[in-house]
Amino acid sequence: METIEERQQEVIEEFSLFEDWMQRYEHMIDLGKTLPLIAPAYKTEDNIIKGCQSKVWVHAELEADKLVFTADSDALITKGIIAILIRVFSGQSPKAILAADTEFINKIGLKEHLSPTRANGLVSMIKQIKMYAVAFQTQLN
Repeated sequence: METIEERQQEVIEEFSLFEDWMQRYEHMIDLGKTLPLIAPAYKTEDNIIKGCQSKVWVHAELEADKLVFTADSDALITKGIIAILIRVFSGQSPKAILAADTEFINKIGLKEHLSPTRANGLVSMIKQIKMYAVAFQTQLN
């Protein structure tokens, strides 16, 4: 299985193939279309990411000591952003998620090309993923 760092490197290499941000945005929208969607039962207030301009729902389950994430959003770009995060963190242990940095986001230039409200939403999504990892790590100990 790929590590978080290997997945982050794949994302960096993938985004480096695009010459401008319009192409990168289109790629993010395409990634959002491949997102493993959250079950309707989990589209609840409890699973909404606080601090996002659009609605983003994230759900995590522990399967064989690995966190598996599903998500959805009502906005295309936001759905692409959460798809990137899930691609990197889903299927990893809570411990690995907590130890991982998110420098790859800066390396692909994502944060600097988002509006301030979307950038805040991105930070909130990462925080929520890490909070799930804390919660499940506690269960494993």
